[in-house]
Amino acid sequence: MLLFRSDRPYHWRTVVSILSILLLAILSVPALAKEKGRKKLPSPSPGKSPGEQSLTNIPLPVGHEAKDLVLPDFDIDGHLRAKFEAGKARRIDDEHIGFQSLKITTYTLENTPDLMIEMSDSVLDLKTRVLVSKERTTIKRADFDIAGDSVEFDTNTRTGRLIGNVKMVITDQSHFTGKAGQ
Repeated sequence: MLLFRSDRPYHWRTVVSILSILLLAILSVPALAKEKGRKKLPSPSPGKSPGEQSLTNIPLPVGHEAKDLVLPDFDIDGHLRAKFEAGKARRIDDEHIGFQSLKITTYTLENTPDLMIEMSDSVLDLKTRVLVSKERTTIKRADFDIAGDSVEFDTNTRTGRLIGNVKMVITDQSHFTGKAGQ
């Protein structure tokens, strides 16, 4: 049974073209729905370093908590400066994040581990990028271990200040004597 009867041969070509277009449109709808459902990750803004994206823009709403959070900290050139590993992290307000069981590993320019910092409770000020802990904190490097009752650690300059009952053990004196192995 013929649905269309025409003496014009181009009419069939038109019907086939329209049906092809409709078929393609129907087949592309599920693919478009999948694309709309995907969340796009924010790309770094021009002029901002990856470190600013990772350490100051922590995707954690105020009052919410995250477990086993790992945050890399990159310099302007994209080199890894540090890695923050927190057992728990909680957004206190828009400018502060509280950490529990925080371990920080800093890296040299050659991408080798430099300092290992362990804090039980600490707060990071996202504007100044200064990390403060009123709990005993331990800092280790290949040639020394140092601990104090409280600490302020500037993540920009990678310098810190230990306060109260500070104890330092030097494990490699070759830096001071100029002789290896002593």
